[in-house]
Amino acid sequence: MDTTAPAQVHFPTGRQFALTWGIPDDFGGMTSALLHRSRAIARLTGKHVDLLTFDARPDYPAVERGLRDRGELSDGVSLINLWDWFRENDIATDAAGTLDLVKHPFTPLAEDTTFVSTWRGDHELSRARMDGAATLQVDYYREDGSLLASDRRDVDAPGSAGKRSVVLCDRAGVPIRSWSGVWAFYRYWLDALRQREPSFMIVDSKPVAAFMATYKRKRAVVVHVVHSSHLAEEDTESARLKASRRPVFENLDGYDAVVLLTQRQKADVEKLAGVRDNVVVIGNGRELPSIRREEPRGVADGIMLASLTTRKRVDHAVRAVARAAAVHPEVTLDVYGDGPDRDRVAATIAELDAPVRLRGHVPDARELLGQASFLLLTSTSEGLPLVLVEAMAVGCIPIAYDIPYGPADVIRDGRNGFLVPGGDTEGVARAIQRLIELSPRQVARMRRHARREAQQFSDLAITRLWNRELRAAAARKATAWAAEQRQAG
Repeated sequence: MDTTAPAQVHFPTGRQFALTWGIPDDFGGMTSALLHRSRAIARLTGKHVDLLTFDARPDYPAVERGLRDRGELSDGVSLINLWDWFRENDIATDAAGTLDLVKHPFTPLAEDTTFVSTWRGDHELSRARMDGAATLQVDYYREDGSLLASDRRDVDAPGSAGKRSVVLCDRAGVPIRSWSGVWAFYRYWLDALRQREPSFMIVDSKPVAAFMATYKRKRAVVVHVVHSSHLAEEDTESARLKASRRPVFENLDGYDAVVLLTQRQKADVEKLAGVRDNVVVIGNGRELPSIRREEPRGVADGIMLASLTTRKRVDHAVRAVARAAAVHPEVTLDVYGDGPDRDRVAATIAELDAPVRLRGHVPDARELLGQASFLLLTSTSEGLPLVLVEAMAVGCIPIAYDIPYGPADVIRDGRNGFLVPGGDTEGVARAIQRLIELSPRQVARMRRHARREAQQFSDLAITRLWNRELRAAAARKATAWAAEQRQAG
């Protein structure tokens, strides 16, 4: 990366890693947030960030090119996939470790076996043996055609520790190392990457977070970022964990830090698990425009940026706008996004004759926030919806359901936006009417407050929080590690 500009935030000594399972083509909020965070860290600290993925999609070179072309990856961020790393890096036989072909049978798929292949251009990268929808074995290959590894998922051998084993091969296809289970293989990879250097490993995806709770290294600080609600219901009083969140929230001490996006979620976690030093709050950041003079805009022009899915409840926004327009006919709403509920939302618009336009997916829709008067958010749940921050930063007033989590941490009702009880479409309509009926001076003041208070989520402010919490996590880890050594000695 360009290191001519001085670092604005001085991160602790050590390598920076971001970990997720994979980069889907249609990635959403979590992947967008980790990519943005990685770019911000690289830009503001001068630290290079290695983004690690664990899945076996065959087209990562094309994925990386696409991300760089769109600006999702900067020069200070590298994308490293587990399988491609092993394709490109040889492991010395004398440093490979244990090989046990009794516990870990080595049975590469023969040419006459029925299998399903993946390809990168003319190069076969894997063969999978299937039983219906179940994968029984995957053999991975280098681009030169040599066998890289054989991953058996139906192991039944004497002394086997489970049903899965991984055998790694040299470039001649000869086994050099084996593991009981894929997590042990993952730990081996991280050790090879880190080379015992001090490292900060920020984990975003749930599957990788469950594994990383087992990665215990003296000089590796493991931080898990929770991007959405941990509760099974919208009602936080029920306090029942989502099944997918149990591995993390029932093992909070497995991480050096667990990062939540809002103070409200932290309070709910403390109800379940008690107060813990390693549970902290860092919101998602954005590169926000500097505060500038207010541009003219129609006070009744609304905007919504949301996928047309059940969770986003766009039909609630339609009903609210229809009610507000019955009092103020100048009210309009443009919805940017697409999804499986499009036909149902369109039917609601037609039924109510609502002044709502479905604009479909527009890549640069966020650029239009500065032209709108208000933004609607009517989801069932969120993490920290950055669209609220982005809207406020350009003086677009947010009107949002008070749901877990995020809106109440950003919006001060009546000062920089409006909070409405979740599911209350009448309340959204009243908030739109209330905004329209304010004097021009009152509206201008509200927009100024929104712009100013959005700055707490600027990349610089958020990166400074990361600096503070990474240093605190490293200090806690060093203290705990020293205590364990004293007890052991």
